[in-house]
Amino acid sequence: MRLVDRFWFNAVWFQATWFCCVLGREPWVPVGLLSLAVHFFLVADRMGEFRRLLPVAMAGFGVDLVLTLAGVFDFETATIVPAWLMVLWWVFAAALYRSFAKIGQSLWLAAVLGGIAVPFNYLVGAGLGAVSLPLGSAQTAAVLVPVWAFLLPLLYRISHRMAAGQ
Repeated sequence: MRLVDRFWFNAVWFQATWFCCVLGREPWVPVGLLSLAVHFFLVADRMGEFRRLLPVAMAGFGVDLVLTLAGVFDFETATIVPAWLMVLWWVFAAALYRSFAKIGQSLWLAAVLGGIAVPFNYLVGAGLGAVSLPLGSAQTAAVLVPVWAFLLPLLYRISHRMAAGQ
């Protein structure tokens, strides 16, 4: 088993890159990109990995774009969605397939965790100053809970179907 496929390595890698992107934001984008490059260096099938991560990363970016345009998020330093968040979506896509993969085996569990963990991460990001929530925390959570309860199981399916070459 490759290092990148080990649960704890991947989970720690994801959290470290999450904090790098959320705390460092734009000045730390090169560090986030380096972290992502290390991930691609460690995987056996780089092109397969790219194909597997692309739809998940683009879906996450697309959802954030729509939510930003709808006034749910405000990224003060970016015209729309900042570069550090784009890097973070690629890293999330990799973790979704690897360290979070067991959770995705139960779509119900993925929905519950999507409705809890993803909104929680946005609220933490807001607390750290990475994003403003013009609607306030409670209303933002009310928007994010159903969105991510639906999307996380869907993204698991997409990620694993791409891995299977379907």
